[in-house]
Amino acid sequence: MTVDLSRLPAVDRVLKSAAAVALVERYGRQPATEAVRAALAELRATRAVADEAGVAALAAGKLATGMAPTQRPVFNLTGTVLHTNLGRAVLADTAVMAMAGVLARPSNLEFDVTDGKRGERDDHVRDWLCRLTGADDATVVNNNAAAVMLVLNTLALGKEVPVSRGELIEIGGAFRMPDIMARAGCRLVEVGTTNRTHLRDFEAAIGPATAMLMKVHPSNYAVVGFTSSVPEGELAALAHRHGLPFVNDLGSGQLVDLENWGLPHEPTPREALQAGADLVSFSGDKLLGGPQCGIVVGRKDLVQQLNRNPLKRALRLDKGRLAALEATLRLYADPDRLAQRLPTLRLLTRPVAEIEAAANRLLPALAAALAGRAEVSVEPCRSQIGSGALPVDLLPSHCLSIRPVGAKSGAAVEHMATAFRSLPVPVVGRIEDGRLKFDLRCLDDEAAFLDQLAQLAPGTTSS
Repeated sequence: MTVDLSRLPAVDRVLKSAAAVALVERYGRQPATEAVRAALAELRATRAVADEAGVAALAAGKLATGMAPTQRPVFNLTGTVLHTNLGRAVLADTAVMAMAGVLARPSNLEFDVTDGKRGERDDHVRDWLCRLTGADDATVVNNNAAAVMLVLNTLALGKEVPVSRGELIEIGGAFRMPDIMARAGCRLVEVGTTNRTHLRDFEAAIGPATAMLMKVHPSNYAVVGFTSSVPEGELAALAHRHGLPFVNDLGSGQLVDLENWGLPHEPTPREALQAGADLVSFSGDKLLGGPQCGIVVGRKDLVQQLNRNPLKRALRLDKGRLAALEATLRLYADPDRLAQRLPTLRLLTRPVAEIEAAANRLLPALAAALAGRAEVSVEPCRSQIGSGALPVDLLPSHCLSIRPVGAKSGAAVEHMATAFRSLPVPVVGRIEDGRLKFDLRCLDDEAAFLDQLAQLAPGTTSS
């Protein structure tokens, strides 16, 4: 059958239709015109005919897809609280409001309103960081890898830095400490072995070209068994005997002792400084629960050197993240209510009985939505903290476990996972033992989760 493509309306005719006028009003004339042309091209390629309204409808679909934001909220039901791929820490409401407040209008980012002169952007968080860590001075950059690079480039450019072989970490995205050190312009000197490093190994590595001694917290793995590492105090004392600074990279880092809430201990910057570190670096968007940033605290003379390095300008924070970090730090002034106000700590300390109760509340609705396609049950599971924090410590939790029925292949659970990720607010779980599991530790809006279950694609378990 021959299709008369000459019956397709011209672009101008489509744009004059009521449906297209609405698209112009919503998206703008140029995007709407391009979408109409793309719709007409698609109709010609498929040898299909449509009137003005039909072309406009096709163009509307293209605009809705093309103009939708690519970054959007998801339900993190993976069981990893600080999930790097899902944005790590969820900000406290006060931090979100502080960020929005300065992004929407001019702010005194680098302006002293008292004397009318130029100010320093780090001033907004410096006092809080010193107060919470006991440091003499502090500075911030855009993440902890940048913090480490800034320290190395400032204090060890063209010189040697001994590091234990057991601490040559690789973080997410195949980003390795040796590579950071090389890009920073210093030379790595590996000391000891993978599982055992002694003080004498560091002492033997110190020479005329040594710039500093460094400890790297193995935050995303653990070496167990026949192991030995040098205590921070001994390493600091050795560095100071040779007139060298001692730098401790904590990776994640936390400003309070997590044991106060029944969680495993994670080294704090205050402890590291008290053990003799001259500089301590750590992340702001992991256990601290703030925006993405890297923080360096310690000796004033060394921090001032960091701030004079031209790299500091390239790595500095914008006004929004500085506002969010300041608001997050203020929460730590009230430790009695920190777990209620800081989402990261609230999720980490969420009672397992509360999570189990949520699973039992959601079970009937999820089972009904998947009736005939899958069996759903409530099961105990383990959550992990994530993002290189306490890698071997798991938290008791409960999950909704979904097992496809009548599937022809093991791919059925993958199809189901895809269907849940295709919902308006994607639901991201984990596949384990042939089941799709939704760990509910991080579910903070049960109603929104339930409201979209009716939109699951009919072929959810097809294989």
